[in-house]
Amino acid sequence: MKQDTVIQKIWSLCNILRGDGITYYQYVSELSYLLFLKIAQENGAEKQLPEGCRWADLTAHS
Repeated sequence: MKQDTVIQKIWSLCNILRGDGITYYQYVSELSYLLFLKIAQENGAEKQLPEGCRWADLTAHS
């Protein structure tokens, strides 16, 4: 995925969260957590996270 695409997706999520009344600090925290989960999955470090709290669990959630 290209950097521009990732940036566009992040700002899209920010706009959604802002529209729901969530503050800048809250959505930066949430997006940081999502990035942490994705990086852990890509680096193979997910084994250290509990079951149900991994990137695949999040993406499988409806």
